[in-house]
Amino acid sequence: MKDEELPRRLRDAAGAHRPDRERMLARVERGMNGGNTPARVVRPPRAVTPWLRVAGATAAVCGVLAVGAFAVTSTGGDGSHGEQVAAPVTSSPTAAATPPAPLGALRAEDGPLWTDGVVDPHSNAYWAQSNVTLRTTEPLSSLTVELRIALTGGVNTTGSWRSLPERDFTVSATEDGGYLVYRWALKAGRTVPAGTHTFAGQYDHAEGDRDATGDYVTAHAVRASGERASVGDRFGPDR
Repeated sequence: MKDEELPRRLRDAAGAHRPDRERMLARVERGMNGGNTPARVVRPPRAVTPWLRVAGATAAVCGVLAVGAFAVTSTGGDGSHGEQVAAPVTSSPTAAATPPAPLGALRAEDGPLWTDGVVDPHSNAYWAQSNVTLRTTEPLSSLTVELRIALTGGVNTTGSWRSLPERDFTVSATEDGGYLVYRWALKAGRTVPAGTHTFAGQYDHAEGDRDATGDYVTAHAVRASGERASVGDRFGPDR
């Protein structure tokens, strides 16, 4: 072989060489680990199929939309200081703790307890608030107030509030027996002080003046002495 051909052959060999990148990386890794662990083959990431990216994004959006919450705090519609609570409405034939009282059996006063129900004057052609005033001259160790709104056209809950502390009551809004029922139940170990207290239920309704004649409220209480008292009142112009 002539001396002048050697440089040309070396250049051709260098140009034709294709290094095995994965094998080189594996050897370097073995050297760094002292040869005690098997080499991990490094591969370039695979491209994600476009339809998989779309499916993943869709699932993420659906997951976000599935999360809900339903609690709001504000002042009452008539300026009262009670917090507003919007409770999810459920339908159950046994949702109410007490059965509907015969309208003729309702009495506004019983011992230290007195109640009155009236539609708030700030109600309008699409929305209304029903106010319940409860007065007691003695502390109460137990109290359950139920406000029943007849399910006339378009009636749907938009929230409720009470002037007594929120933490003292369990609150619910259910549909039962043709009524939207707001229920406030005093928690065990809590006490309602003597005084005048307000409970209110808010709801949408069909456009126009709604007839509240079928609406009514009941309250069942246990006095500090252990004696029971029950009162109720109807809404509407002919009560």
